[in-house]
Amino acid sequence: MEHSRLVFTPLIYTGWGAAAELLPEVEKYSPARILLVTDSVLVQIGLAERVIAPLKSKGYEVEVYAETVPEPPLEVGEKLVAYTKNGKFDMVIGMGGGSALDLAKLAAVLSVHEGPVADYLNLTGTRKVEKKGLPKILIPTTSGTGSEVTNISVLSLESTKDVVTHDHLLADAAIVDPELTVTVPPRVTAATGIDALTHAVEAYVSVNANPATDGLALKAIRLISRSLRKAVANGRDKQARIDMSSGSYLAGLAFFNAGVAGVHALAYPIGGQFHIAHGESNAVLLPYVMGYIRKSCTKRMSDILNALGGNSAYLSEEEASYRCVEELERLVKDVGIPNTLGGFNIPESALDSLTEDGAKQKRLLARSPLPLEKEDIRKIYRAAFDGVIVEPGA
Repeated sequence: MEHSRLVFTPLIYTGWGAAAELLPEVEKYSPARILLVTDSVLVQIGLAERVIAPLKSKGYEVEVYAETVPEPPLEVGEKLVAYTKNGKFDMVIGMGGGSALDLAKLAAVLSVHEGPVADYLNLTGTRKVEKKGLPKILIPTTSGTGSEVTNISVLSLESTKDVVTHDHLLADAAIVDPELTVTVPPRVTAATGIDALTHAVEAYVSVNANPATDGLALKAIRLISRSLRKAVANGRDKQARIDMSSGSYLAGLAFFNAGVAGVHALAYPIGGQFHIAHGESNAVLLPYVMGYIRKSCTKRMSDILNALGGNSAYLSEEEASYRCVEELERLVKDVGIPNTLGGFNIPESALDSLTEDGAKQKRLLARSPLPLEKEDIRKIYRAAFDGVIVEPGA
């Protein structure tokens, strides 16, 4: 594209121990009532209490809402927004994985709007977000979604997903502290890590890529590819957690500004129909989508190969792009994520419905360097079911 629009969260704290910045940020707003949107696991292990303890010690009233769920259905969002409206809160803090952060954004913004959340959905909504809403601070406890630096909130529908998106959903401050991620179990570390990698890869090949997002995406790929295996093997590897945390938020900045495309478009129906975690849905599709679109972006895939730790110096762009797909396959396999749809018990009979729902994700598909029509989408799902990389015309 000839020009680019770049948007960034106003304030981001990163690094080990960055959670200490929460109190100073809250004090800027002097809220009477704060809503913490988190999940039950973080409450059970005491991490939520640890983070908000400094606020309570200063006399702030903090109410904990832990009824979030992974891949939250629309009705969960509706319930939380209604709860926030009735509670007359002055600030929302989101803490957790991408689902908790996405729900916190909805709570902060749509609680000051009229009508149900459904009215603001991208594909079917009839209302527009107009008000900034309550101040919001977002604190990720996984390294994967990038939700803390995006203006998107994803909700699951009956058979697919949709989003509420507006710059008013951007955090007033994001606090990215890798110390909060050390208790994340290996499977979640793997899934969220591949999610972050997918953000960076898709941002780099996006038709909306630009020099700023290119730098963010390639650095994210370097950080994630060198640290994900280590973080999965040993969650208390401090440097691996630091690298993953940094890689995740850089990937978030990259994809927020350049966009994601085919992998995410086809992952949404997998999550919607089979309730597979978003990161795992991306992971199982990543090599197949990139293998299918390879010829449309061989130079960029050669760059990605180098960022993954490979070496394209003695390879043609064509050879390097093949090697890139192989490296992506290897990384997904090494962190223990199934590499076929059958590995997630998705039956062959579902390919038609997945294709129908995947083709509806036009907002995402528009960013693919290779236009993906319904027949292309069907071929990619079939490839992911069969476990064989295919290309157009096959």
